[in-house]
Amino acid sequence: MIGTPLHQLSSVLLRFRAEFCPVRQHRIGCSPAASCRLVLLLTVLSCILGCQKPVGAPPAPATEDSPVTKLGSIEVVARLVEVPDGAIFKRDLYDYATILKFEVLTTHRGETHAGTIFVGQYNPFKPRDQAADRRVKGIGGNAKSLTASRIYRMALESPLDDYFMGGIVNKYFGQDTGPLYWAVWTDAAD
Repeated sequence: MIGTPLHQLSSVLLRFRAEFCPVRQHRIGCSPAASCRLVLLLTVLSCILGCQKPVGAPPAPATEDSPVTKLGSIEVVARLVEVPDGAIFKRDLYDYATILKFEVLTTHRGETHAGTIFVGQYNPFKPRDQAADRRVKGIGGNAKSLTASRIYRMALESPLDDYFMGGIVNKYFGQDTGPLYWAVWTDAAD
């Protein structure tokens, strides 16, 4: 067979349909229409699964015009290790930053002090392109949410206290976290 794996799978499914979904005769104990619906469902599922990025594939590169490549003194690709209970919640009365734990996969600019870093994300319950407000300007990104195990490309500053003075939810308080970083820009990278 020639072509991509998806093309090969489609070819196999078409042969399956031709064999098991004839107009007058069917071999799998259901009507031809039901057999054809099953083949259609399998085809759609294979297309969806075939279009996903393979496990372990490198993160998507940031485009040259993305602010993540220009802002901050540090730029990393990192996996969000966890979102502790109570770290992200919607609060209408005030805005806050929460500290999240990331595992650094790649450093593009600057230097981090460890392979695990703790990053302050402002208004963490909002998509990154809606996180900025009149008090905290110049932050953003294309990440729609902050989800454990996802990979993000971030522009950072350090220490956090030099860039943000406000409410902070830090579920790691009392632990040795090293310096706290401030997320200037957060793009999804997976």
